[in-house]
Amino acid sequence: MSAEATTDERASILLVDDMEDNLIALEAVLGSLNEPLVRARSGEEAMKALLRQRFAVVLLDIRMPGMDGFETAANIKRLDQTKDVPIIFLTGTDADAGYAFRGYATGAADYLTKPFDPWVLRAKVTVFLDLHRKNQQLERMLAREQEHFDELANRLKKIEMHMAASSLQDVFELRHQVRQMEELLREMRRGRGM
Repeated sequence: MSAEATTDERASILLVDDMEDNLIALEAVLGSLNEPLVRARSGEEAMKALLRQRFAVVLLDIRMPGMDGFETAANIKRLDQTKDVPIIFLTGTDADAGYAFRGYATGAADYLTKPFDPWVLRAKVTVFLDLHRKNQQLERMLAREQEHFDELANRLKKIEMHMAASSLQDVFELRHQVRQMEELLREMRRGRGM
């Protein structure tokens, strides 16, 4: 895998908690994933980070001063740019039993109670990292496919213009261009595994 592909595959993780100890614990648990970990100490900081870059997943503490986790999640889900970012809520064991329901209702993908099992957290985050990579791969594939379709449309437009302005002796040139388009279509089908 090239260095460029490796860079493209990196998936940032946003850690949102107002307590330094909790951020340190999250970094210790997730550091072995070798993905960029970005800290935010408030809901406001989290929103700014989300608007600056893409994240594979957000780990979001519920209890924070100012904008709490529920309000932050609602704001994340409200924006087109961030609405698809999965959120894992984290909360203390003494949390209200309704927090889990409220978390899922706000758009959380998952919910963990502190203290959490490091293996479980790492496994859950890994699933979202894998999904993020698959989505990026699909986006790149669709962009390449769109480029092929645009090229094909341009070639068809040239043929149409050529046919409108040509005589019968230009038929050989038109056949050549049609063969080129057929080859492009075969390449596109091979790219899709058809």
